[in-house]
Amino acid sequence: MTDLDPSPNPWRLSVAPMMDWTDRHCRYFHRLLTRRTRLYTEMVTSGALLHGDVPRHLAFNPEEHPLALQLGGSEPAELARCAKLAGQWGYAEVNLNCGCPSERVQRGSFGACLMAEPSLVADCVKAMRDASTLPVTVKHRIGIDKVERYEFVRDFVGTAAAAGCEVFIVHARNAWLKGVSPKENRELPPLRYEFVHRLKREFPALTIVLNGGIRTNAQIAEQLEHVDGVMLGREPYHHPWLMADWDARFFGDAPVERERAEVEARMVEYMQRIVAAGEPWSHASRHLIGLRNGLTGARRWRQVWSDHRLKNTSPTEVSRLAHEDAEALA
Repeated sequence: MTDLDPSPNPWRLSVAPMMDWTDRHCRYFHRLLTRRTRLYTEMVTSGALLHGDVPRHLAFNPEEHPLALQLGGSEPAELARCAKLAGQWGYAEVNLNCGCPSERVQRGSFGACLMAEPSLVADCVKAMRDASTLPVTVKHRIGIDKVERYEFVRDFVGTAAAAGCEVFIVHARNAWLKGVSPKENRELPPLRYEFVHRLKREFPALTIVLNGGIRTNAQIAEQLEHVDGVMLGREPYHHPWLMADWDARFFGDAPVERERAEVEARMVEYMQRIVAAGEPWSHASRHLIGLRNGLTGARRWRQVWSDHRLKNTSPTEVSRLAHEDAEALA
């Protein structure tokens, strides 16, 4: 598999679902940098979706496609209803969260703790597949707590695959369910890429996507020699310009000349639209902060965009002030 695969699978490259980060404004911004990379919503619990404000949870900009909805839940019938809603709202995929280790998620009996109940996950997958024609995928860990045997994740994948799941996004760390925070859980357990590589060898017909610890294009290319896809999270969020050449580098598209100022200008236009709709522009600008990382004056540029005293100033004027201050430092 080369960097310029002429017919890449839809999961070749993706940005991870991240709570409080990958909202619709973030995803619109990411789409200005990459058209082909698969994007995911923040996790939406089945209870919130079935008993809450459906448009608030499911509305998105058409530009965000291809877009997957990540669900949190463990009741097959409820997840089936949610999968049906996902299809009605135009999503491209439904993803079941079997990887989040937070205590709040555990109290809801879903997330990483579901890995201890593969037959229940299989029931959830089958129910969602029966209710919707969308691909149903699973995001999970390689193990939970001190269970560090490859056979554990192999059997989990095999059970879910028998129920019809064909795509597995594997965070290559164990989930420690007690004693550490979700933040610590992203760093403390060792990464074991070899487990994910072995899954691909033993389940060649499945799409296996590796997640965890990937930060550079060179690392992406290296992993694509072993698996079908790579999912990144915090690195593209904090350093979004990393995504600017992904379509050409990893999907074989013709190179597109982009300037950061052009991307910012299009985000300013977007922010003007959400202001007109009654929403503060800061809901979108917070995702923009890493755009100029590495450039002279970037720190001052970020400070201007983050200045709460400018909250009633138009995004166009804030952008002008940010560039004026940044250029003064150049």
